Amino acid sequence: MTLHWTPGRLALEFSGTSPGAEAPVGLSGLALGAGPSAVRDHPLVDLFTAGEQHGRTSQAFVLSAVGQHLRYVDHTAQAEILRIRQRDAATGLEVVSEFRVREGADAVQWSHTVRNGGERAVTVTAVSSLVIELADRDEVTALWAESEWLAENRWQEQALAEALPELGLVDHGQDGRGRFARSSHGSWSTGEHLPVGVLAREGGPSLAWQIETSAGWSWELGQTQSSVVLTASGPGDLEHQFAERLEPGAELHSVPAGLAIAAGGRDDAFAALTRYRRALRVLRPIDEALPVIYNDYMNTLDGQPSTPALLPLIASAAQAGAEYFCVDAGWFTDATDYWSSIGVWEEAPSRFAGGLVEVIDAIRAHGMSPGLWLEPEIVGVDSPASRSLPHDAFFQRFGERVIEAQRYHLDLRHPAARAHLDEAVDRLVQEFGISYFKLDYNINPGVGTDRDVAGAGAGLLGHTRALREWLLAAQERHPEVLFENCASGAMRMDYALLSVAHLQSTSDQQDFRLYPAIAAAAPAGVLPEQAANWAYPATSMTLAETAFALLGGLAGRMMLSGFLSDLRPEQRELVHEAVAVQKRWRRRMATAVPLWPLGLPGWDDEVIALALRSDDREPDGAETLLIVWSRGQARRIALPGLGSASVTCAFPAASDAWSVTSDGDDLVIDVPAGYTGRAFALHSTPESRG
Repeated sequence: MTLHWTPGRLALEFSGTSPGAEAPVGLSGLALGAGPSAVRDHPLVDLFTAGEQHGRTSQAFVLSAVGQHLRYVDHTAQAEILRIRQRDAATGLEVVSEFRVREGADAVQWSHTVRNGGERAVTVTAVSSLVIELADRDEVTALWAESEWLAENRWQEQALAEALPELGLVDHGQDGRGRFARSSHGSWSTGEHLPVGVLAREGGPSLAWQIETSAGWSWELGQTQSSVVLTASGPGDLEHQFAERLEPGAELHSVPAGLAIAAGGRDDAFAALTRYRRALRVLRPIDEALPVIYNDYMNTLDGQPSTPALLPLIASAAQAGAEYFCVDAGWFTDATDYWSSIGVWEEAPSRFAGGLVEVIDAIRAHGMSPGLWLEPEIVGVDSPASRSLPHDAFFQRFGERVIEAQRYHLDLRHPAARAHLDEAVDRLVQEFGISYFKLDYNINPGVGTDRDVAGAGAGLLGHTRALREWLLAAQERHPEVLFENCASGAMRMDYALLSVAHLQSTSDQQDFRLYPAIAAAAPAGVLPEQAANWAYPATSMTLAETAFALLGGLAGRMMLSGFLSDLRPEQRELVHEAVAVQKRWRRRMATAVPLWPLGLPGWDDEVIALALRSDDREPDGAETLLIVWSRGQARRIALPGLGSASVTCAFPAASDAWSVTSDGDDLVIDVPAGYTGRAFALHSTPESRG
């Protein structure tokens, strides 16, 4: 029996959905409307236990013994949620697979609840989030992103046929045993790779997915005799030392994963994923403003604030048009090397001559809202909090507190740890009227904590889920406060946190010449309206370089920094102009989808281009903001698909004009040499709108 479920524009089919079926339930169809299916029949879930691993030997997380034993029990279908229940008669394990859709997104969020319905305890070592088998593998390109500190969001593309070579599996009558895999390492969920991928086919259908966790994750591509299986999972035993013991009646919840489908190729797949991310977010009225933020850290005070240093920055930031001013690290201690002592969030005794309140009052007097830096999960080994909080409030391995770079890690599963953070946030909001918190995360303490769990990876998962709940509760108490997610730049940039945080730092990169590759690629991993890109002009820059540095801020949310008061008058004019462009564009940014007319940027590309196309439903029609950076020799570039639009230079308006012409469907630009760039506004012509 086949179960059909058609929420919105999606059409899903499931096999094996009748009592007495001889195989597990499978996803046998996934399409946009009447379009072709992107998948072929494959079991919905793989589940590994300490006692039973694969049903057939493999290095991939596929064809698990328990997964193959699952059989249909029942299902419930609603407009936006489908739940299918299966059971393994041998172990008594039950799996309820939930498929959830959200308005405005051609995507499905998968998750599973595993319940021990048997009479003995079972230890689960891995459970998939989603598993699909491609309808066919021909002409498919795989995309994934590498990432590290200062070099985030480096997207790679490879033909699926190259990633998974032809093995002659039909001759063996077996599926493959290897895999093409990417996974996380420790507690930085995006410290090495993003939990995101795309399988693109020009002309479609294409698929994009993301794994929604701040803990361990992995995704992999493995070969069957006729196609390719994609498996996306949360933490597992092999990569993340995950294990969770289920007593009879107990249950665990898999990490959710989103799967978006598009009728076109790469950019269409990312557009579908962008709309899905918007549908995930927990929005509040404060999200609508999308303010311009000045932060005193990057290439400026570098974590050493003081009253004399801050007051001129506050005045110049306000003059430039900033609406929030965030005092970054160092406000809580007089020490210049403070990492071993952080954790008690009280103002430094002598950094601020009139107290921190003098600085906060100055921020308000200049018409801006005040913000502070926090690293909530961390307590230095010399901090009084390391002694006042109970031992069980910290990450532990084998009974010992984990120390990483002279810092302990709080375990937010413990009520004392949460109370410690609640007290700090509530006090700072009440005492100083803080309206913005930059939440940083600068250590990776390893696989997690093994307190009260069978495996440290399960402890990390529990902590990160508690962190998300803590952040939600803080926002409920303080709906007027914005929270930025930062982790040594973007080392924890995932949609478990970004579904509830307001902004995401995209990098700690201080070299303005390197930042365009990060900023231009960021919308593939994070929504443009959440992508906080640094814009840090300096007196050492030429006017062209100043505009080049400011363009990154226009590619997402502008995070101003730098000694603005020291800039030459013509540089300050560029800053004011860029801020004005951001304010004009930001309403459209919240509906825009990214396009990469030259392809996703390579780290050393001499010309980089990002286009953000706003929604056609805007009152005055669609507009595309096209940003082009030049980092090399002069050349002529052709941008496919943009030639039918009318073009105006949006920034910098007063500079020498670049030659921009149309050649059929291509927009042709003569790009000059050096570190220079432009932002263009593209409006669809009546002919192109049809």
